[in-house]
Amino acid sequence: MTALAVALALLAALLLAVGSVAQRRAAGRVPDDEVGGLGLLRRLVRSRTWWAGGVGDVGGFVAQAAALGAGSLLLVQPLLVTTLLFALPLDAATGGRRITVRDGVWALVLAAALALFLVIGEPTAGQDRAPVAAWIPTGSVLLLVLLACLVVAARRRGRVRAAALAVATGLAYGVLAALTKSVVQLLTDGIVPLLLGWETWVLVVAAIGGTYLQQAAFQAGDLATTLPAITVAEPLVAAVLGLTVLGERVTADGAQWVLIALLVVVTVVATAVLARSSAAAAPTPAPV
Repeated sequence: MTALAVALALLAALLLAVGSVAQRRAAGRVPDDEVGGLGLLRRLVRSRTWWAGGVGDVGGFVAQAAALGAGSLLLVQPLLVTTLLFALPLDAATGGRRITVRDGVWALVLAAALALFLVIGEPTAGQDRAPVAAWIPTGSVLLLVLLACLVVAARRRGRVRAAALAVATGLAYGVLAALTKSVVQLLTDGIVPLLLGWETWVLVVAAIGGTYLQQAAFQAGDLATTLPAITVAEPLVAAVLGLTVLGERVTADGAQWVLIALLVVVTVVATAVLARSSAAAAPTPAPV
């Protein structure tokens, strides 16, 4: 099951990278005078490239859900940051952008850190669903962090507002990932348990809220500020929920914990650097 989960997670990352690059390319072809209002939407829905990107996004989510059904959050979510590794050559191939030595080095660092984490940490699966009581401690902390981000976003402008909204987005998507694992289990039990399960409806709220927060973050600041925060926050939140709510574990002792902590830091830094580089390569829309 671990090999299947790894394969599905990497497939999800590839599909999400295809979706991201395709939709960015489609948006970048829209003339500046059509960026505002419904002009952007009208142009995008007539773009085959944009629809291909949408198919990639949907396929990526389905593959991610399947991966979470076969493996733990601690295994699947870190692997999804390889979306950035797949996006590098796709950006280069479709946008005429060369992969810099710096990006290549950080890509190798990220791949090595993820591989070592999986080998040394050997993430083990916990339970697919947890009672509401198990969610309350961690959920309360995450709710306070979310509220703090929203307060900061309401009171500040510019990069601070964008960063706060981006962290809130990553938090929502991390919760969405954890709930996806539970909803996949409900789906295997049948349509009635799926509709009656509280996780299904909280997942819907997290998906809608995360999408709204993401768009607000992109509107508030440039991608170089928002994309790294979202990309880093989502797997971190999902991993915390896997450990504290679903009972997942990392197999380590003694000095191995120090190495795992170092690998997590390296992964976060490499992810942030590559996300910022990817954001810099994205088409920049004209101000509305």
